Amino acid sequence: MTTHYLPRLLVLTTLVSLLSGCTAFFYQPTGPRRARVGEETPTTTSLRQLPPAKEKIVAAVYKFRDLTGQYKQIETGSTFSTAVTQGTTNILLKALEESNWFVPIERENVSNLLNERKIVRSSVAQFKEGENLPPLLFAGIILEGGVVSYDANIITGGGGLQYFSAGGSTQYRQDRVTVYLRAVATKTGKILKTIYTSKTILSQTVNASLFRYVTFKRLLETETGLTTTEPGQMAVTEAIEKAVEGLIIEGVRDGLWAAEDKQAGPMKKVLDAYQTEKTRMSETDVYGIRPEIDAPLITLQPYAGVMRYYGDYARHTIKGAYGASLAVNLSSKFGIQIDGGTGMLASEGAFSTRIASLEGNLVFTPTPFQRWSSLLFIGGGMVSRAGTTPFNWQGDRYAQAQGGVGIQYSSGGLIGFRSTISYNQPFTDALDGIVAGARNDYYLRGTLGITLHIGSIFRPRPAPITPRK
Repeated sequence: MTTHYLPRLLVLTTLVSLLSGCTAFFYQPTGPRRARVGEETPTTTSLRQLPPAKEKIVAAVYKFRDLTGQYKQIETGSTFSTAVTQGTTNILLKALEESNWFVPIERENVSNLLNERKIVRSSVAQFKEGENLPPLLFAGIILEGGVVSYDANIITGGGGLQYFSAGGSTQYRQDRVTVYLRAVATKTGKILKTIYTSKTILSQTVNASLFRYVTFKRLLETETGLTTTEPGQMAVTEAIEKAVEGLIIEGVRDGLWAAEDKQAGPMKKVLDAYQTEKTRMSETDVYGIRPEIDAPLITLQPYAGVMRYYGDYARHTIKGAYGASLAVNLSSKFGIQIDGGTGMLASEGAFSTRIASLEGNLVFTPTPFQRWSSLLFIGGGMVSRAGTTPFNWQGDRYAQAQGGVGIQYSSGGLIGFRSTISYNQPFTDALDGIVAGARNDYYLRGTLGITLHIGSIFRPRPAPITPRK
């Protein structure tokens, strides 16, 4: 295949990959659909699978409200429609029923219930003398709280590719809803337990388009796309169900209530799984990033790479390079690095010379406790022509400044790898042997090498969670 067809093949591959992610687009509704039973969240199943209670808890919910005051955002501002469903009390009552640990009783509209009982009582008094209504159940606990936060656009981003008016793009946005639920003892007013849960809401858009003149005065234009938004009501439902599940499990852990005696084994597994999940969540930030490894204290990297010369000669030839670096982390994110390397600068048919450099850099690693992490570095050093070995410096030595970016992977053990690309600017125009023009010579360098990690900067670990006595 000739190189003439490679760009077309690249565009075609991109379009196919984008359209393959839009499979749901081809199942778009073409007419009205029948009513259906409400969808369930993944937490609904785990709530139903909890071991049964030794004795069900009579619980009252007066009002579980939307406390955010948030309105839906649109491009021109906001509307009078709320961002969070106003039916959160109904969602909580349904979750209590699904768990099979509670006996929910009506309190939100208790005035309607009392009025109806008055009507029944007066009717019974007229026709069935001496017959009385049974007393209302009283609650052992009252459940309070609400949806306390709706954070829009906590993460936004996207990407795209266009080549000769053909290509595609994708965008995404993530919102977050937060729920607090607390159990209050009816007899004493003591707050027995407070649970905090959150759920993200994902919206994403995928588009693909083609705009091309196929022949003179004949234009081909096509586009397709798909936008999906996670229903806010489902996100609120899952957050509330997770809060109910956490309330049950933490209540068992703290001895507020108990599972059936014969369910001690299954309940122990549930407690252990919840403890593991809570430990993981205590290490995870609001963006879902959790420390995976300890950051290395010292990193040694031998590397090989390529260099490309830019100077007074027109042809920019790529040549090989190699070297080694030693980095010491002063903190988890910042470190200092010493780098020594050598390589060829060349312009095809014009000149070729070997150079050696010694550099000192300040290195910034934004996510030091992740297996995959990006890095930024900037610094200064010296560069000179070199002989047959990197340590055989010849001729004048020039100061230089450099900076670059990279990506590294660490397994959490001794070995990893790192790849970088850097811009190197010597403060001279004589590196290629010619002093001409208004700009100094410079070169780009790309490297790839194995990293050896010595010592560790330990990742932050949360304090152990102890049951309340």
